[in-house]
Amino acid sequence: MVLAVATALLAMILLAVTVVDLRSFRIPDALSLPLILLGLAVAYAAPRQPIHDHLIGAVTGFASLALIGGWYFRKNGTDGLGLGDAKLFAAAGAWLGWQMLPAVLLIAALGGLAYALSTGRGQRHAAIAFGPWLALGVWLCWLWQSASQLVD
Repeated sequence: MVLAVATALLAMILLAVTVVDLRSFRIPDALSLPLILLGLAVAYAAPRQPIHDHLIGAVTGFASLALIGGWYFRKNGTDGLGLGDAKLFAAAGAWLGWQMLPAVLLIAALGGLAYALSTGRGQRHAAIAFGPWLALGVWLCWLWQSASQLVD
């Protein structure tokens, strides 16, 4: 029951993140921060792996995209990857554990690239919201992880 409610909440918040980021190129803390806390709470209440995997995932998720975004800003003088994306990736780690972060990032990167190429936004300075693609990666990995838990 906990996982069913958690899955519904995750879907609603990821959908809200997607809509807001597509419209404003921002992911509000009011969505991403509760998503991190909720992911850690679900990991504690319905453990599928040790809680420290989720804590490491949250920290690693945030740090990795924050460092990349900071590097890009210093190099180009403009944001290329915001802290909202880093916080959403922290939420991915909180929900899924650190082991799933590469899969989330791969799905997000391939989705964003396919979108950019198919819409002609592949030019160097064309803005693309990355949050929807991270949300897709989180959702697909959550479903895959949940399905694999049912099989075990």
